[in-house]
Amino acid sequence: MTDSVISHTLSFSQPFNHAEQQLLTPEAVSFLEALVARFAPQRNVLLSARQQRQQQYDQGYLPDFDMETASIRSSEWRIQPIPADLEDRRVEITGPPERKMVINALNANVKVFMADFEDSLSPEWSKLIDGQLTLREAVHGTLRYTSDTGKIYQLGANPAVLMCRVRGLHLPEKHVSWQGEAIPGGLFDFALYFFHNVRPLLAKGSGPYFYLPKTESWQEIAWWREIFSFSEDQFDLPRGTIKATVLIETLPAVFQMDEILWNLRDHIVGLNCGRWDYIFSYIKTLKQHPDRVLPDRQSVTMSQPFLDAYSRLLIKTCHRRGAFAMGGMSALIPAKDPTRNAWVLQRVTEDKQREAGNGHDGTWIAHPGLADTAMAIFNAVLGDRPNQLHVMREEDAAITAEQLLAPCMGERTEAGMRANIRVALQYLEAWISGNGCVPIDGLMEDAATAEIARTSIWQWIRHQQMLNSGQQVTAELFLRWLSEELHLLQNALGEARFSAGRYNDAAQLMAQITTERELVSFLTLPGYRLIP
Repeated sequence: MTDSVISHTLSFSQPFNHAEQQLLTPEAVSFLEALVARFAPQRNVLLSARQQRQQQYDQGYLPDFDMETASIRSSEWRIQPIPADLEDRRVEITGPPERKMVINALNANVKVFMADFEDSLSPEWSKLIDGQLTLREAVHGTLRYTSDTGKIYQLGANPAVLMCRVRGLHLPEKHVSWQGEAIPGGLFDFALYFFHNVRPLLAKGSGPYFYLPKTESWQEIAWWREIFSFSEDQFDLPRGTIKATVLIETLPAVFQMDEILWNLRDHIVGLNCGRWDYIFSYIKTLKQHPDRVLPDRQSVTMSQPFLDAYSRLLIKTCHRRGAFAMGGMSALIPAKDPTRNAWVLQRVTEDKQREAGNGHDGTWIAHPGLADTAMAIFNAVLGDRPNQLHVMREEDAAITAEQLLAPCMGERTEAGMRANIRVALQYLEAWISGNGCVPIDGLMEDAATAEIARTSIWQWIRHQQMLNSGQQVTAELFLRWLSEELHLLQNALGEARFSAGRYNDAAQLMAQITTERELVSFLTLPGYRLIP
């Protein structure tokens, strides 16, 4: 086939090999085309509104609750009922839609697996296509994987419920264009998963369940509502067949949780504390506010007042409306060393106990080895109940904008800054090499944690922060330490492995986006240009 396949209005830059022919059937492309033609123009309007809001924050304004939507927050209403197979979500595992990982995740001691086309997947064309085919096989129960050693992996008798996280509003799909412009990545992900899986999912008593990331306003969620409704109508499905959980992982969105639930009330089942992206968004939104500079990443835990307020407000808001309040991700992963592993499990236990005690209905893990620990904690709190919708937190005082925006105390250290450099450098190298989910220094790092690492340094340079050693953070200091960390990495990996990777490309990209005068909004946007 030719290098470029053109439908009526969609242009594909990649050849249609066997995998593409299975997935991108004429009917599937026609459905994608209908969604793009109808909804892509509005996406650009929504992205422009984000920029306008950010300009206001840069001029000194702070996010706040919107007086124009006060009636939605003050009146009594509830979302539509939650499907039976989503009523118990006490432990959810997430990861990219890679064959072996999907099997292990669906077989793990968890209730839900969220297959992630966003923060933990590097959007190489082949990975996107194979990811969709993998999920289609998982839905049909035919998914198998044979390792290089001949070990066979297959789905167990009672796999977890499958959910799909599509890419955020800001991410394009550069391999498919419409009217000369790359289409929204999230529409590509949604269209193919929905088109191929809606009928078999419904036939087995489940449904098309999605996670929506990076939302900044209720208007963006209203856009998704129209996409869901249009898609249901195309397939003659009842309104509310599609269900979604919205990640509250941006600072502007935390002030609009009621409005988000209201606008998606036929389709929404809950909100999730996307804590790592939320910290990143706090830095990015308040990047020009010198009194809101965060300390070392290690100090920014959920016990910090601004993050604790966020968690409690999310629970209270969701449960009042009959929606789930999902807890956040533990980035820690099990260790081979028994002493280190005991420390990991203790940290995870404390984190999950806080979430369960606060009233969250479930939590996230990134590694099957933590499933039993997280499950035991939520089992102990839930007892025979499937969730904690009864926890209304009515005794809580009203949470104010000041609490949600409160400055965060903690040290800024050379060790913290060097750790940020290592994480961002190694993650960027992995991402542009095609791997979006990487264990680094005992943590499972994805795009969100790498974003915290590089934006923290940018903010420290911008506001001339002093480290506890007395050194001022400057672009020159950062570049010197970046060079040193690159050489340390080269020595640790050995010349052959280092040269086989893309570490110099990653260092060059990191140097550029960390020292530019204007903060680059997402590292994945310039990074995407380095991916074939």
